[in-house]
Amino acid sequence: MIHHLGIVVSDFVRSAALFDACLAPLGIRRAVTDLDWAIYAAPSGHPFLWVGSEIPSFWENGHEPSRSPIHLAFTAPDREAVNAFYRAAIDLGAEDNGPPGPRVSDASFYSAFIIDLDGNNIEATVQES
Repeated sequence: MIHHLGIVVSDFVRSAALFDACLAPLGIRRAVTDLDWAIYAAPSGHPFLWVGSEIPSFWENGHEPSRSPIHLAFTAPDREAVNAFYRAAIDLGAEDNGPPGPRVSDASFYSAFIIDLDGNNIEATVQES
């Protein structure tokens, strides 16, 4: 089980605004802002996503943005949340990487994909029965 994930970004202010806006429809809120880091919490209150531009001293080998893009998928409560995630991200400068819709590989998934400001593939998805 993953406890948390940290993403190093090149522009904290723009990236935090993008994540604030596109994660809100999924029930994920910024819980803490500490200097150049934003910590996001799940609806349960568990903080699980760190987004920042300053490399913390406890990371022995510093990381740089866009050196190793990741794929990160968030669970959405419904299709409307997937649509809102996508619109918010695009409005704040993310690139389209797959508009909201059923996925060909498994029609029970309704997903949207964006490329964030540092090249990461971010998804919102809901599995429907």
